[in-house]
Amino acid sequence: MKRALVPFDGSDNALRAVAYAAESMREKPSMELELLYVLDPMPLRSNAAMTQEEIHKIYAGEADRMLQPARDALDRAGVPFKASYRVGGAGSEIALHVKEKGCDAVIMGTRGMGPIPNVVIGSVATRVVNLVDVPVVLIK
Repeated sequence: MKRALVPFDGSDNALRAVAYAAESMREKPSMELELLYVLDPMPLRSNAAMTQEEIHKIYAGEADRMLQPARDALDRAGVPFKASYRVGGAGSEIALHVKEKGCDAVIMGTRGMGPIPNVVIGSVATRVVNLVDVPVVLIK
């Protein structure tokens, strides 16, 4: 594994995935770690009078706030990482990020903070498993 992606939504399972990724980094210090937060798009009526810069600032602020617990955990563990965000459907955006950034693994929680439950694992995790062509480690 050279570059692992950890999608983070602020849930306890996502935080456990971050801890697992940090431990994996200790075993493979040459591995690169990426954190990703995916935001839902703002309703059109909410941003009709805003500039792209204002919208970007709102998205970046929300992503920064949501990623902070993961950043803190990785900083405490002394693990280097890159953090970014995307806007759209979580499963699709995670899969696009994997492809665009050349990630060769995904480490993610099984049940996130989304409103739609799934019988065995979370709906986003299910979607990611079906969309990517790289190993996906699911953390409960």
